[in-house]
Amino acid sequence: MVVMATNKTMCAGMETKLAELLLDPESAPIAVREHVGACDGCRSELQELQATMTALDAWEAPAPNPYFMTRFEARLREEKQKAPAGWLERLRARMEMTPRMHARPLAAMALTLGLLLGGGAYLNVYWQSPPAATPDTAVVHDLQTLDNNAQLLDQLETIGDQSADPDQN
Repeated sequence: MVVMATNKTMCAGMETKLAELLLDPESAPIAVREHVGACDGCRSELQELQATMTALDAWEAPAPNPYFMTRFEARLREEKQKAPAGWLERLRARMEMTPRMHARPLAAMALTLGLLLGGGAYLNVYWQSPPAATPDTAVVHDLQTLDNNAQLLDQLETIGDQSADPDQN
């Protein structure tokens, strides 16, 4: 039981060391080589990795189609010459086909404008009108109100007199 526990703790970080041992056995530390010699699990893992590397060495990449680049370039020319349908597609095509450096100053200006307008609206600086100066004092205002009330009472008395005495008209 103690030997199994020791092997489990030793095998925990062996994945990278097994790849090192597989690619360059001389540079691998002696402790790793001794562990692989003593541990059946790590030895079988190393053998599986060696079998995989042998299969990859035997594999040959398929030859590329000789007409691929010709067809690709023709298709690319067709796509560049084809006119986009609407204004949104033209804008998208322009953004895809041109370098993106020209969009950065525009984005910076739009962000600055948005911050200025948003900050101004938040602080209510640009849209707030200054308070109107009141030249009338309280006494003048009271006298004007009394004068308006007196005129209204005169008008009401005139109307009352006319309705009480219909023959004078």
